[in-house]
Amino acid sequence: MPEYLAPGVFVEETSFRSKSIEGVSTSTTAFVGPTRSGPVGVIPELLTSFADFERTYGGLADLAYGGAGDPKTNFIAHAVMAYFNEGGARLYVARVAPAGGAAAGADLVAAKTSKFVARFPGAAGNATVAVTRTVAASSLNGAAAAIDGSLMLVSGAPDALFVKHAGAWFDNANAAKGFVAADEPGMKLVTLAITFTDADGASATYDGLGFDPQHKRYLGSILRVDPSKRSDQLTQAFAFDVGLTVTPFELYAALAPDAGSPAKTVKLASGTDTVPALADWTAALALIEGIEDVSIIAAPGHTEFAATTAQGVANSLVGQAEKRRSYRIAVLDVPSAQIVSEAQNYKAKIDSKYAALYYPWVVTPNPDFNPNDPRLAAEVALPPSGFLCGIYARSDIERGVFKAPANEVVRSALRFERLVTTGEQEVLNPLGVNCLRYFAGRGYRVWGARTTSSDPEWKYVNIRRYFLYLEHSIDRGTQWAVFEPNGERLWANVRDTVSSFLYNEWVNGALLGDKPEQAYFVKCDRSTMTQNDLDNGRLICLIGVAAIKPAEFVIFRIGQKTADARS
Repeated sequence: MPEYLAPGVFVEETSFRSKSIEGVSTSTTAFVGPTRSGPVGVIPELLTSFADFERTYGGLADLAYGGAGDPKTNFIAHAVMAYFNEGGARLYVARVAPAGGAAAGADLVAAKTSKFVARFPGAAGNATVAVTRTVAASSLNGAAAAIDGSLMLVSGAPDALFVKHAGAWFDNANAAKGFVAADEPGMKLVTLAITFTDADGASATYDGLGFDPQHKRYLGSILRVDPSKRSDQLTQAFAFDVGLTVTPFELYAALAPDAGSPAKTVKLASGTDTVPALADWTAALALIEGIEDVSIIAAPGHTEFAATTAQGVANSLVGQAEKRRSYRIAVLDVPSAQIVSEAQNYKAKIDSKYAALYYPWVVTPNPDFNPNDPRLAAEVALPPSGFLCGIYARSDIERGVFKAPANEVVRSALRFERLVTTGEQEVLNPLGVNCLRYFAGRGYRVWGARTTSSDPEWKYVNIRRYFLYLEHSIDRGTQWAVFEPNGERLWANVRDTVSSFLYNEWVNGALLGDKPEQAYFVKCDRSTMTQNDLDNGRLICLIGVAAIKPAEFVIFRIGQKTADARS
């Protein structure tokens, strides 16, 4: 309370309404898995398009485990494309790769350890570097106006090089050179233009670079191994690792054009795609654990690795979703090319109310298909989780998280890897295996909405996700109550806050009941707390909601009636 010590008029602001709770987002997704490029062990940034993904993690090209003759489909890249095509809008990707994986590099000044390097591990870093020395003719006035760190070439027999420090020009022997106030023939300023072209054909060009650390665009600063800007840390795939004692004159010599060419070409080699171990997957999963707005997690393609690794990844996904206050669900895949009995056996290893399992895989057109390259197939089979995460997001945006993400069209599907029949789904559906089905005239659809849980209370995906939404929203929207005086006034405020939130949910059609009192109740008073609770600082609010289950079985009972003359 303010103090009133002197006479006067005092105007104060106060509130006559309860606090409000804003519903949290439920459609933000996180993927973990191997990619062509990108940082390892770094908390990922939000992606809102496939172009964002390409800038950081590379394109759709296959991963080459064990050499070029052993390609592995780039499942994460394809899953990201499917996610956005199906309606997803916000995505995080944590790259899975051995932390000490091999990165490409090429020495230039061997004794001074100056070299071009790929900042990220992987075969995509096996790049071609084209270095062009730009020599611009200049007058004396131009030389005088040159910034510190500039390199000047003066034509002669032989040519002489000078670098500008503190307004003066020095040669290789650190001897000062005084230029007179008149044009000097053959005076030219030298800069660099460098173009990196990675193994997938993506290019990045840096021009106007200097040879000396005092230059504002010094080669070693613009292409640092450890960039200071966050955007460069994530997307700058290549760097120039400068030795501590290398001089601008040594760099000038090392970057001389190849004979008969205007540029110097450097090949970066030794970058490899290494098969990640289970520890690498769990490390990537740990990076997304602390991203609070993630509500859906998946690892598209993890089932195609070694059986122990695949099972460990699935367990880790479920484990993270089950953690207290995680507020997320794991979307899982059955491995590729499975028959019904194999799908049954796979599901038998999973029982969680925080996970959903989908079968079979989805066949789509291959975006990288080239009819002139026989190695590139026209179609590619992909795990369903990437598509389903996008469909979850689409359903949440168009209808709401309370609506089951089923009977939804898989927009990107060319077909499914296997046509599941009604009889086969009658076996799989009760087990918690959600099937993707084709229906003539209605297309390719998600035809299941169950969790993997054996607990009938948490049978449906939308019920699980809706309660996560309620819990997370109430958690985030009532933080103001912590350390408030734990009495009747606070209890009434909490009741009003939660009741207002749930009333809005009922109005939006998320809860069952003709009247609010049928849809929910909120209790926070002496009936929910003992004196022991109060003595130990506990405020207990009891909330009940009548969530709407999906109409999984729509039944019409039709019979004959006898016509008679009476109306």
